[in-house]
Amino acid sequence: MIIKTMFDVPAQPVRMQDAKDVTVRVLFGPQDKAPTFAMRLFELAPGGHTPLHAHPFEHEVIILEGDVALVSLNGEKPLRPNDVVLVAPDEQHQFKNPSPSSCARFICLVPIAYQK
Repeated sequence: MIIKTMFDVPAQPVRMQDAKDVTVRVLFGPQDKAPTFAMRLFELAPGGHTPLHAHPFEHEVIILEGDVALVSLNGEKPLRPNDVVLVAPDEQHQFKNPSPSSCARFICLVPIAYQK
């Protein structure tokens, strides 16, 4: 069993094209010999966002803090703390922090095979 404090895991900038002011902390992943899932904490600075993108695997998200706008081909959906999201494989999506002053945080789970 492994127990950590999430803010003790170093934050790394997200280096995907069109990402803005977003970091990720890989809470559990290959470095922990996790066999199935990677758990990641994303932090969006005010006005920050992930790129609009898709990938061939599902992932699950839970909003922890702040307001988040989920962008998809169907438009923009506001999310709040405690909302959960299932993003289907190959579904276009983007997470934005619309706040001009506060950080937003969410946990994202992906298959370990796709964690880089």
